[in-house]
Amino acid sequence: MKRWVYVLFCCLGAESALAQDTQNYFDDPFLQVTAGVANCPVPQPPGMTQAELPAAAHVRSQHGGSCFRAGRCRLPDSYLYDKEIIPRVKIYLTQDDRYANTSIWAQGERRLVTLMGCVQSEQQSQEIERSVNLIDDVMGVINYLMVGTQATPKYKVITPKP
Repeated sequence: MKRWVYVLFCCLGAESALAQDTQNYFDDPFLQVTAGVANCPVPQPPGMTQAELPAAAHVRSQHGGSCFRAGRCRLPDSYLYDKEIIPRVKIYLTQDDRYANTSIWAQGERRLVTLMGCVQSEQQSQEIERSVNLIDDVMGVINYLMVGTQATPKYKVITPKP
């Protein structure tokens, strides 16, 4: 087993080293929610290489169905919620004028909402996290929002191609 993991790790590392293009094979939702901060580092959209796809598919099949089997989801796969949740995040946050001075991107995966981008204060970041957590079907929020634009983002950013 250890040998197989090592081989897989080496292959995936070699694939990454070649800077292969990634694709959003599972069509995970990713939206820019607000755009009120200039020069906010733009998050890298979800994606993976074709070599990473089989391992990701296995993990997703295990995680996606466990929610339903445990009786915590009404749909048979927790990933089925994401395409509804992320547009609702955008509607919810854009209807609140307190967040017009932010630049936020939201990504959904397994009823978890990842928030990335720039806000004006730590308090505003916490308010946004609490607000998104109240949206129906959201299981949790991963808050990668940063105050201002000068900090190092906690998320991968788009890098210009040479």
